[in-house]
Amino acid sequence: MGQCVTKCKNPTSSLGSKSGDKESGSKSHHKKSGGAGGGHKEEHSPPNSKVASDLLNGTKALEVTVETSVIPALTGELHKDEFLDGDGLSMLRIEELFSCYKDEQEDAILEEGMEKFCNDLCVDPAEFRVLVLAWKFQAATMCKFTRKEFVDGCKAIKADSLEGICSRFSCMLLEAQGEENFKDLYRFTFQFGLDAEEGQRSLQRDIAIALWRLVFTQDTPAILERWLDFLSENPSGIRGISRDTWNMFLNFTQAIGPDLSNYSEDEAWPSLFDTFVEWELERRKKEQEKAPMAKEEEGRCTETECSPTTDRLETEGSRGSQTWGGH
Repeated sequence: MGQCVTKCKNPTSSLGSKSGDKESGSKSHHKKSGGAGGGHKEEHSPPNSKVASDLLNGTKALEVTVETSVIPALTGELHKDEFLDGDGLSMLRIEELFSCYKDEQEDAILEEGMEKFCNDLCVDPAEFRVLVLAWKFQAATMCKFTRKEFVDGCKAIKADSLEGICSRFSCMLLEAQGEENFKDLYRFTFQFGLDAEEGQRSLQRDIAIALWRLVFTQDTPAILERWLDFLSENPSGIRGISRDTWNMFLNFTQAIGPDLSNYSEDEAWPSLFDTFVEWELERRKKEQEKAPMAKEEEGRCTETECSPTTDRLETEGSRGSQTWGGH
């Protein structure tokens, strides 16, 4: 965690090289030509003679370094004459931030850029905060932010820099706890897990299990782990999770108690829920039957193990008395 905190305080340490490549390239060109050419360059470029002279004596070098290392999208500093909207956001900085991570071939942040983006935000790509951020950005696909999703998302959370996004996490997590907001996040998570390019209409079982565990990070239902165990132990009978099953499970956790006593097959639950309740009740019945047997077995072990120990201690004690008495 210490390393992450340090990175958040100085986000430019890992992103500086990927921002203003064009600017740094042009400035370094002037620096190089001034240092190498001396008087020769002054004859061919009279307007730049002062710049070249300053670079040679070292008075201009520090200024060039500072200019090329500053990335307003990361530090929160403004460009000259930069326009801010009504919320104090800079569209230019948002666009610059997107460009830091976007793919070279596609106008979107893909898996590699997303990993770097999460790393600079000091979050794990697989943690709940990233899911909430994707929800606020209304991302259509996992491991991908289109330009529109990124720009609109930054405007929605009112942040135009890494520091700004980091500062919004606590508010976003609190917002996700609201009943209606969580319902929206929950339904978003199903769509988020689908492979849009493959035209999927149901979640793969393993992905559904991972997403269920993730989306319930802040408030875990008592029945969740038993439900996930049921899905894991019945892989052949459960190939995918439909949207209806996903949505109804939230209702199930809210309406049915952990003892499942108020569950009724006559209600309009998905058939998979009927199978789960039957499986879970049978499992509990077997556990209850095993409990007395285990207790009885434990009592027998205690009885058989303690007696020899007592006899052995008494025997050793008598031997010890005889020995001491001999002396």
